[in-house]
Amino acid sequence: MIIEAKNIRKTFGVLPVLKGVDFCADAGEVVAIVGASGAGKSTLLQILGTLLTPDAGTLRIGGTDVLRLSQRELSAFRNREIGFVFQAHHLLPEFSALENVMIPALIGGGNPRQAREKAMTLLQTVGLSGRMQHKPSELSGGEQQRVAIARALINAPAILFADEPTGNLDSRTKQEIHALFFQLREKLNQTIVIVTHDAGLAKLCDRTCTLQDGEWL
Repeated sequence: MIIEAKNIRKTFGVLPVLKGVDFCADAGEVVAIVGASGAGKSTLLQILGTLLTPDAGTLRIGGTDVLRLSQRELSAFRNREIGFVFQAHHLLPEFSALENVMIPALIGGGNPRQAREKAMTLLQTVGLSGRMQHKPSELSGGEQQRVAIARALINAPAILFADEPTGNLDSRTKQEIHALFFQLREKLNQTIVIVTHDAGLAKLCDRTCTLQDGEWL
């Protein structure tokens, strides 16, 4: 198992959001997490992605007990092992697509020349070989999301977490992004965990897990 989470609990104020959730995923597996708004999906994804600390439970990623890492160690681990794609692209508007993709590699202390070469390869992989020098404002929503996916992959993470990655896209572009996730799985053996309301995307995944009121159905 590349992800092993057990008895994950999280309460905000007096509201229990996750009530002892277990979750696991294998290398190369694409898993959808679905459920109504407020079910705890995004909270669980943030905990699995080490952005949020649970109140109780254990979490191992690639054999590492991430809840025992210091903040500095955790930050380095996250940059190296985890990629994120959100509904909002969070691209920096003043930088080109190529520069946006390079940023996590440079933050991680990567060689600028190597980061540039890898970013170019990833942008080609996601179908943007002709758009590398364009800034986000010059790209469509689907193109921006492709840049965000390439950026998430620049450090060759073990896991890609995606939170409503096609929520703001039209139906045709959604289909293209859905297909891209599975192309990445085939090409990179990428483990992908996706929170989505999109029944079509969930149906394509290897496995769908449904949360209701902080527990699995």
